[in-house]
Amino acid sequence: DRLPDDIIPGIPTHSPTEVCRLKQVIIDTDPGIDDMAAIFFALASPELHVQAITTVYGNGPVEMSTSNAFQILHAAGRLDIPVYPGAGKPLVREPNPGWALQVHGPDAMGGARTPLPAGHNPNLKSRHAALEIIDRAMAAPGEITLITLGRLTNVALALSLEPSLSHTLAEIIIMGGAVGVPGNVSPVASANLYEDPEAASVVYASGARLVQVGLDVCNRVEINARQLAEIHRVDTPPARLLSAATPFLQEYYRRQGLLQKGDGVRYNDLPAVAYAVDPSLFQAPEMRVEIETASPMCRGQTVAYQRSANPDRPANARVCLEVDGTRLAELFTRQMVGFTPS
Repeated sequence: DRLPDDIIPGIPTHSPTEVCRLKQVIIDTDPGIDDMAAIFFALASPELHVQAITTVYGNGPVEMSTSNAFQILHAAGRLDIPVYPGAGKPLVREPNPGWALQVHGPDAMGGARTPLPAGHNPNLKSRHAALEIIDRAMAAPGEITLITLGRLTNVALALSLEPSLSHTLAEIIIMGGAVGVPGNVSPVASANLYEDPEAASVVYASGARLVQVGLDVCNRVEINARQLAEIHRVDTPPARLLSAATPFLQEYYRRQGLLQKGDGVRYNDLPAVAYAVDPSLFQAPEMRVEIETASPMCRGQTVAYQRSANPDRPANARVCLEVDGTRLAELFTRQMVGFTPS
């Protein structure tokens, strides 16, 4: 098939030469309040050029994910970015229809979603997300970084359809996993990998350059009350949307006792984008990571070989275990405060 004409959508604030110098990213996502924060962070970061958004089921059905993606892009003034809907269920399992809604609200945006004007989705594409990931990566070998903020179903489909994608993508940054900390949906597993462990297993076994940005670091990045107030005060459309959505997520974490301070919040997808922006924020040793698919008790666990190298199980991922959470939170706040929609 011919590649789409908008393979690199125009960005009003950058010349074509400048765009080529930026890190080219595709964001695969299921928005999600923390996805919203992460997407705004990506769009506000001068280091990144977001080529496309691909959507997947997760925090809601894929139709909700797609609609929410347009709500985020509308607030950011970035409707030039195309959106490609993808998988609506796991590879072999039935989706969990309700867990994420208690975290993110019935609209997956903390009740902040509002009616958008007619024609608000001019860049909604009919091409499946997995096919678009393949086409963009194959057209620019070694140049595309794929940031996955949701279930890995689209990525597993793309790698299965085009195995050489594993060596064509510059990197796949995965928000998910838990090595030295408990999971958030089971004692050992994070939501994104638990909900489709077979897809995660395909991705981790693919030979692609992987970076796991899991709960080991996400648990340690908290946006505090001062920073939230600074974002709220700028009163731009992105700041208003994020400020309206955040209390629902904040209250969930508060009830669960997961906040260092009760007046802060965690946006767990932020560190994945932060790794694309500035890897120096993290310590990420290489490890062998495998995904448990057979055990009901340990489903979706990231089993990491942390001791000496094993020639039978060579390293397949950089695993983020340490993060400068204070610097990351300040960077996010600064970008959000200075983010003026196009």
